[in-house]
Amino acid sequence: MLNVRLSRQRGDFCLDVSFSAQTPGVIALFGRSGSGKTTLAHLLAGLLQPEAGIVELDGERLYDSEQALNVPPEARRIGYVFQDGRLFPHYTVHGNLLYGWKRRPQDAPADAGLPSRLILLLGLEKLLTRRPWQLSGGERQRVALGRALLTHPRLLLLDEPLAALDQRRREEVLPYLERVRDELRVPMIYVSHQFDEVLRLATHVVLMDHGRSVASGDLPAISLHPQLRDTVGAEALGAVVEATVTHAADDTGLGQISVGHGRLQLPTAALQPGQPVRLQLLARDLILALGTPRGLSVRNRLAGVIVAMQDDDAHSVLVSVDVGGPILLARVTALSAAELELRIGLPLWVLVKSVTLRTFSRSDS
Repeated sequence: MLNVRLSRQRGDFCLDVSFSAQTPGVIALFGRSGSGKTTLAHLLAGLLQPEAGIVELDGERLYDSEQALNVPPEARRIGYVFQDGRLFPHYTVHGNLLYGWKRRPQDAPADAGLPSRLILLLGLEKLLTRRPWQLSGGERQRVALGRALLTHPRLLLLDEPLAALDQRRREEVLPYLERVRDELRVPMIYVSHQFDEVLRLATHVVLMDHGRSVASGDLPAISLHPQLRDTVGAEALGAVVEATVTHAADDTGLGQISVGHGRLQLPTAALQPGQPVRLQLLARDLILALGTPRGLSVRNRLAGVIVAMQDDDAHSVLVSVDVGGPILLARVTALSAAELELRIGLPLWVLVKSVTLRTFSRSDS
């Protein structure tokens, strides 16, 4: 468990955060630029000192203002990966990795094979003799990740590690981060202002705004939080659902995923039955129907009940629908809501087009 309660004043900017999250897993610090994410990361790593509060990791206090306790950065066993990697230019890739390996704590478990396994896990085999200037941005970040992991950290802190990369390089690095999450199970704090990265990696999200932690919880809960709209924008707003593959794709190219009391059909060529997945269902893509849908090209329909309604803007309404556990968000016009007489407690159908679904592999940690 990671428990954090910290405050720090920097000029006109005041950081005041409080959250708790289970480890292992990926705790995402998510918010717009300037919301205080990097400042918080530096406080957790001990690179900055708070004015008050606590940092407690798995029962051990790393900082406690009341007890005048402040464990120095080098003793916290927190691996840090910066935006720019910060590799040593006079070392080869192999030399940079060994730098981390030589700085693991003396009481770390004896595991002479870890460097070789990490080299394979991160796809670095063909890069070992290169210098940092001979690497792409994505390759440099993979080396920086390996170096941090070889210090045998109890917590890995990644401060917007993909921010300096273009979309192609980001997509290149993300699968390696998923491998680290799923295979090594090292607790991670992942700083980002890109919701796509959070969707793929996070198990817990701390939503930050103007130096405050405005919400903290698992990703499905945060996806429904009212203040998320201000960060991701109206078009990216939608429910995140944790689900399980029930049937692999057949000759139609569609498989099935269990969601609440129902099932969704979608392309699942790379997924196997029993595999946990994460779906994002954007509010703009869902259709509500009062009667049993017939004669439509939309194959997916989920029975549900309206549990909440709120104005989205002057001309639209966000409707929250319980489909048997998961809550989905649908955006409809205010005119449609009035004509359909939508209200809390009303049973209806949620229609979902297969082609609009976004699916991500998910860790059970």
